[in-house]
Amino acid sequence: WLVAASRAQQLPRPSLSLHPSQGVSLGDTVTLCCHLPQPAARVELYQEEKLRSSKEMDQEHDVAEFSLAGIKQEDAVGYQCQYQGLEPVGTSEKSDPVELLVTDHRYPPPGISLGPREYVEMETNITIQCWNQEYGGTIFLHKDGHSAPIQHQEPDGGGTATFILFGVTPADSGTYRCSYHVGGSYLLSSPLGDNVTLEVIPRPAPPGVNGGPSRNLVAAVAGGCAAAIVIIIVLTVSFLLVAQRRRMQRDESPGATSRSPEAVQFQVSPGDSEGLTYAQLQAVTPSTHPPGSSTTPEPVIIYAEVGTRGPR
Repeated sequence: WLVAASRAQQLPRPSLSLHPSQGVSLGDTVTLCCHLPQPAARVELYQEEKLRSSKEMDQEHDVAEFSLAGIKQEDAVGYQCQYQGLEPVGTSEKSDPVELLVTDHRYPPPGISLGPREYVEMETNITIQCWNQEYGGTIFLHKDGHSAPIQHQEPDGGGTATFILFGVTPADSGTYRCSYHVGGSYLLSSPLGDNVTLEVIPRPAPPGVNGGPSRNLVAAVAGGCAAAIVIIIVLTVSFLLVAQRRRMQRDESPGATSRSPEAVQFQVSPGDSEGLTYAQLQAVTPSTHPPGSSTTPEPVIIYAEVGTRGPR
């Protein structure tokens, strides 16, 4: 007997799981899987320390499945499994217990309320109240996304449980519901009740810290200055290009062509040359100023010698 007990101590413990693990209602079917760490000859399922079922095994399988059909109220209890090893021979210890939570829809869902309001700032204290009228039993607070209740509490004399969330943060945002366990049964539950939604508004960052309002203002001013500089550069370049184009067009027009003054010959007949020694002539030098300029060309005075003798 001492040898058998010693061998049993050496066999690794199996593990037990439920499928589905939650949301089981009266009349549903549940499968309990006993996971074996080594080959076993026989696997046993215990319900509240009492043998519920057993199964012979072969070496090719490392999981023993037990099906519970037509779940009843009395099935809402804890379960364990145990196996008998082949090599070494012996009986393992029982697995850690798993609890089958069953929902009884014959009971009404609890009511729920949230205060002071659904939209709050960080560090606000939130109160969630749930009530189940006269049905008694522990009341549980659930949050969507969590497989297990986040809080539980015994109701007061009026059947109400008050849950307080202290100094909430954005991580507390989400949807909350309540349920209660019927009478003295820990694993027989009411359906989930209506939901309330909490949204925690993140606190604005202090000015000048990590992109606060001050830093945003500086960034906006800097961006505006950069945009203005770019616009000024573009306008300046455009103006210079237009001025250069107009200058080139004036240079190419016929009226703007610079011409050298042509030589002019003055002939005076002999009969008209008597008593004349010099003749004063005026000539206008072609202007080099652009057309339309208000600058008046200055007259050029030319002195020419006029001969009084006859032709040579």
